[in-house]
Amino acid sequence: MLPDFRVRQRDYLLEITRAITQELDLEKVLSRILTISIEMLAGQAGLIALRDEKAGWKVAVSQGVSPAFLRQLEPLLSTIPENPDYSPSSEYSDLEESYHYELQGINRLLQTLSRAASWGLLTGVALPLIAKKRVIGVLFIFRNYPGIFSSNDKALLESFADQAAIAVSNAQLYTQLRHAERRTVALLDSVADGILILAPDHMIEHCNPALSRMFGIPLESIRGRRHEEIIQWKQQPESDFVTERRNQSDRRNELSLEQAEAGGWPLVPFSSLYVEGDLERPGRTPLPVGITYAPLLSSDGVLLNIIASVRDITRFREAEELKSTFISVISHELKTPVALIKGYVSTLRREDASWDSQVVCDSLEVIEEEADRLTELIENLLDASRLQAGVLSMNLSDVALDVISKRIADRFRKTESSQASQKPHIFIVDFPPEFPIVLGDENRLDQVISNLVSNAIKYSPEGGEIRIQGNSTPQQIMICVSDQGVGIYPGDVPYVFDRFYRSSDASRTTKGAGLGLYLARAVIEAHVGRIWIDTKFIGGSKICFSLPREAKRSKEYL
Repeated sequence: MLPDFRVRQRDYLLEITRAITQELDLEKVLSRILTISIEMLAGQAGLIALRDEKAGWKVAVSQGVSPAFLRQLEPLLSTIPENPDYSPSSEYSDLEESYHYELQGINRLLQTLSRAASWGLLTGVALPLIAKKRVIGVLFIFRNYPGIFSSNDKALLESFADQAAIAVSNAQLYTQLRHAERRTVALLDSVADGILILAPDHMIEHCNPALSRMFGIPLESIRGRRHEEIIQWKQQPESDFVTERRNQSDRRNELSLEQAEAGGWPLVPFSSLYVEGDLERPGRTPLPVGITYAPLLSSDGVLLNIIASVRDITRFREAEELKSTFISVISHELKTPVALIKGYVSTLRREDASWDSQVVCDSLEVIEEEADRLTELIENLLDASRLQAGVLSMNLSDVALDVISKRIADRFRKTESSQASQKPHIFIVDFPPEFPIVLGDENRLDQVISNLVSNAIKYSPEGGEIRIQGNSTPQQIMICVSDQGVGIYPGDVPYVFDRFYRSSDASRTTKGAGLGLYLARAVIEAHVGRIWIDTKFIGGSKICFSLPREAKRSKEYL
């Protein structure tokens, strides 16, 4: 039958073994090991110091040690020298020797400090904590009598230290895994795209906040549900919204996740699955998305998870629509003047006919007008490109907008009076006397007002009134151009200043590329001003812009 102290030692070892398997919190494991160690070695106090590859030696836990002693000990631990013979290119045995060299230094330091602090009454015993042939720490017990250990005692203490080291190593590994998990979760949560982590049976194990925001559903309402419950496509022809992108030349089109898996995905040699379409959202409009499904396979080819990355492609859709609109509008706007120029030139060059001077003059006038129209279109396109690149040039000077407005009205009045085929519009320029001078780009502001007047002419009946009106306050000036036309449809108001935007009715009845108001807004905003539609105006349309009277300029165009 075992003596009582042997039973206690056995029980202590069993308790440490349970700590290894049941408790993974490093601080709790270290505290329990230290308590048992002090009791086993009949000590009065103790501490455990761990070695970090970067931070060096640090006291992890202590018991019965005064704070003053720890404050004195902490800076001294950082001065423990490494083995002077050790270098990064050393063999593994050299690395182990380096740790033991540091351990000896710590032992000497603790022995010296304990004797000095207790006036020679306390001594200590150090147990190295070795895991995977590495010294990961030291356990030091303070006691008030010299230690005499038998061979059995030493074997027991070594077993105890080995078990303690394993517990510390496991707890450290668990802490590292927790940190890695938190980093991974933080990374997923910070991604702008929605992320779904699916089990092989399509159960959602994890999703990030971006996905929750896309759907307007709390995270808790998504996790634990099946993929098919959340990812529901708007009903439309598959060929319009589902594609699958493959590396190189291997492509399989019009496949959903379920259809691809039925065909052997992902356990066949082709890459991730891409599906694009409009997702149904409860209580909200469908959202255009592109979803990339990537399989996570084990080393033996077993499917562990499916990672789904959900990207909002609304902007890509808008860009594609803008591209299509651009091609359609520009091709039409270029085709018309080119056809007219070619037609008149071909007519004038006919050798079987002779034309009087008036016909030739009228034909050349049309050619000149269409050439000017082409030039204006090209300049607008160049300005739109400069604006997109943030390099729209500005030449500032003092500008009299009332004078510019009168000049523009006279120019349009003269142009219309030369066209006998239509009844001229009535141009009214209404500015108060001594209208303020502003600092701006005269050519650009002339372009803005000319564009507003040109639009008013396009959408007004023959003989209608076009009014250019100016007002001022101590802070700003305001210019408005109004007409007696059909007005602007309320549904078009939010978009009239967008690039290439034209209402469906206007695109059928009037010429234009949808760049005039877009460039007008850019010029006004470059002057730190504002442009808007007066929705309260009745009997036509009214577009206004304001500019500050003080010298200001948008930094974007400096």
